[in-house]
Amino acid sequence: MSDQTAGLEVTPEQTAKALADDGAAVIDVREDYEVEAGRIAGTRHIGMQALPTSAGEIDQGRPVIFQCRSGSRSLMAAQAFRQAGYEAYSMAGGLVRWRQEGRPIEPVDGHVADH
Repeated sequence: MSDQTAGLEVTPEQTAKALADDGAAVIDVREDYEVEAGRIAGTRHIGMQALPTSAGEIDQGRPVIFQCRSGSRSLMAAQAFRQAGYEAYSMAGGLVRWRQEGRPIEPVDGHVADH
């Protein structure tokens, strides 16, 4: 992990726990077609392009975990939101790692779309 990502990344396990106990908002920053192919239950979708104009809709008083396909877009989002004063994180490895760990997605027959 580089100095730029230190402290910014959380594991899929930590993300699942945050979803289960409502400990953080989890935001999926992927494209619409990616979300339609398969998504983590309980996440909120705000595409990467819409994030700058939707920032005001995200509660700055609670942690936020960004999630994407592989972790690169979510890491950019987490870095930007950290600079804006949010307690922001990126789910390391994204949905690809989530699925590799055997975690469920919706719909049941869903898949991780290519970006």
